[in-house]
Amino acid sequence: MRKNAALAKWRAGQQTIGAWLSLANTHTAELMANAGFDWLCIDLQHGLLDYGDLRHMLPAISTTETTPIVRVAGNDPASIMKVLDAGAMGVIVPLVNNRDEAAAAVAACRYPPDGGRSFGPIRAALYGGRGYAAEANAEIACIAMIETKEGIANLEEIVTTPGLGGVYVGPADLAYALGLPPRGDTDDPLHLATVKRILDYCKAHKVPAGIHTGGLDYTRLRLEAGFDFVTLGSDAGFMMQTVTNELAAARGAQKREREATGY
Repeated sequence: MRKNAALAKWRAGQQTIGAWLSLANTHTAELMANAGFDWLCIDLQHGLLDYGDLRHMLPAISTTETTPIVRVAGNDPASIMKVLDAGAMGVIVPLVNNRDEAAAAVAACRYPPDGGRSFGPIRAALYGGRGYAAEANAEIACIAMIETKEGIANLEEIVTTPGLGGVYVGPADLAYALGLPPRGDTDDPLHLATVKRILDYCKAHKVPAGIHTGGLDYTRLRLEAGFDFVTLGSDAGFMMQTVTNELAAARGAQKREREATGY
């Protein structure tokens, strides 16, 4: 079976940089994959796309060595299994609150006897290649997001869930959980301390840790802190950043500020 290159790097202690796909555009997915990211995450939770778009975007990413990951809308076994059957090599599950929820997500990513994933990898076996059925359990990354009050309280039991392929921090929702405004890139002391606590637990238990950022400065900070996988930005974010900067420069005016969208 095709190896999950991003997961292999995390297991080997190598850091990776990825990006988020939030727009329903196959060519954008192909362009981003050809940029050289280690992995790309197609966002079915907040992105402006659906499963029909996913069916076109995953093959577009597959023209490269970039590892395709999908963030599902929720911890629903049927949804998790469906994106895996479409060819995702990893699943990011949002709003995980406790070990039972983390274990349910892992089970949805594993064929029996290790889990309850139903067999039918209609595209996944084509993309994954021979041996998919026998080797998928070891190559699919199930990644739990810790970003709620309950998730923070149950941090250690989530991180130590057997079979978990990684933990991903959603900093904006984490800020909400801490009673702060939903800013992802923030130097608030409580937020920074909570992010460090999550990272420390992951390091202690040898679980790959990832985090979302809104750009280069915080990506560098998170990599320096020791995160295994960091999101540099998103398709929409990269586009708007370039457009607003260059339009302002062309006009000789101040850059127009916009409401934060999370991307």
